[in-house]
Amino acid sequence: MKPITEKEIRASFVNCSKGDAKRLNVPKNLADTQWDQLDFLGWSDPSYAGRSYIVVPGDDGLVGIALKHETGGSDRAQMCTICTTTHGRGHVSLMTASKVGESGRKGNTVGTYMCSDLACSLYARGTKTPAIGNRYRENLTPDERVERAKENLNAFVGRLYS
Repeated sequence: MKPITEKEIRASFVNCSKGDAKRLNVPKNLADTQWDQLDFLGWSDPSYAGRSYIVVPGDDGLVGIALKHETGGSDRAQMCTICTTTHGRGHVSLMTASKVGESGRKGNTVGTYMCSDLACSLYARGTKTPAIGNRYRENLTPDERVERAKENLNAFVGRLYS
């Protein structure tokens, strides 16, 4: 992922109002971010429990998505549908996002199970391992796992528009 600015982040949101995008807390450490290790920027809002955000690069530019989730996660081990990493209790959350446009304004949402820390890019690359839980044995290379995670993420983003 190429480095992005706070202004670009705020302008990228597709499923919340411009006012909400202006008020959300953007990560403070953007200059220290290892952009070459990320396929998307993801963070949780420290002042708003259960609120997270992701910014995904796409063919037509950045797509920012406001997510909601229950805090604490599940009581059992679960697998992230983006990077296919299995985590122990509480480290995978059902992330829901309002759909784009009129459908979203009517209250329609889509959801997917994601790593609660939104570090899917690092798990796919093998540079971060889950605290508890195991990665299924696969014959995929790290590059192939990264591509699969990007495909899974893009499929989720696409569902926002359908």
